[in-house]
Amino acid sequence: MRTFGFARAALLAVLTSISIATAAQATSRIKDLASFEGARQNQLIGYGLVVGLNGTGDTLNNIPFTKQSLQAMLERLGVNVRGQQMRTGNVAAVMVTANLPPFATQGTRIDVTVAALGDSKSLQGGVLLVTPLLGADGNVYSVAQGSVAIGGFEAEGEAAKIVRGVPTVGRISNGAIIEREIEFQFNRLNQVRLALRNPDFTTAKRIAAAINDYFGSAVAEPLDSATVQVSLSAKSDTNVVALLTEIEQLQVEPDLVARVIIDERSGVIVLGRDVRVSTVAVAQGNLTVSIAETPEVSQPAPFSAGRTVVVPRTSVDVQEDGKKLALVKEGVSLQELVDGLNALGLGPRDLISILQAIKAAGALQAEIEVM
Repeated sequence: MRTFGFARAALLAVLTSISIATAAQATSRIKDLASFEGARQNQLIGYGLVVGLNGTGDTLNNIPFTKQSLQAMLERLGVNVRGQQMRTGNVAAVMVTANLPPFATQGTRIDVTVAALGDSKSLQGGVLLVTPLLGADGNVYSVAQGSVAIGGFEAEGEAAKIVRGVPTVGRISNGAIIEREIEFQFNRLNQVRLALRNPDFTTAKRIAAAINDYFGSAVAEPLDSATVQVSLSAKSDTNVVALLTEIEQLQVEPDLVARVIIDERSGVIVLGRDVRVSTVAVAQGNLTVSIAETPEVSQPAPFSAGRTVVVPRTSVDVQEDGKKLALVKEGVSLQELVDGLNALGLGPRDLISILQAIKAAGALQAEIEVM
């Protein structure tokens, strides 16, 4: 009961803060609402070997690709081990992933993530050998190597074992060097497109209007709910990067779709600021069934040649905790809606069911998204 009470209080505090922010008509920078098309990351991936493990590597007899990779690597170094038995447990096959930042130049370093591919128990203390990282086009854009740092650990004894975190996934800070650049002449563009992170027609129109007001001419137009096109030809004498810096600092009030987000696993409910309901009356009742077993021992009379037996005694109690009807008025604000639901004295789990029931009745003017 205390857990549900704390959850209701926390939910009310969060939604109250949202309502206060709404009343203040908060605005956001275009930089936080959209990104410039072309200024994006690219994903890289590679396959490599981690060595130096303390017996926690792959079992070579069970993981053939680790054995083949180890043999191929040693042969490139002039060591012939074909046909030989290898029993080392200090090597693990891993997948290496990284994100290539936009406009990254040769020689700069990026972080990489290393994840075990075979049956390795831990990558603690391991060192990643030289691993080329490829892009979607198959070209090598970076090369990774270095000591792996993990956030978990594993300890095992004769009769007990403990694992904290994920010891088979690690990270190498600045572990890869960029070898190839992605050519993109951003400063020579005549027009750029803004991609909205949360597509919305109203927000796109407001962004275009803010840009046009700033430049004093119709240089921006919304193409759809997710794209705003900005023409830079009229400002050809000005550096494009300088113009985009000015654009991304402009303040715009984003418009939001009325939506209710529900996470049934954790009982989290998030209501958007524009959520409205028609007039409804809500009641909720809990049915509690209690079953208690109190067996009794029956002793026979002395010298009766009887047996001691256990006589079952079962008591069943049924209670129905009914709640009074709570009236939620039409067109109320987010704060009033929260107050009306909290007046029922319910936990998050029950609130989820009530919101879904209100939506099924057609009285909730919002989308419900269950995570």
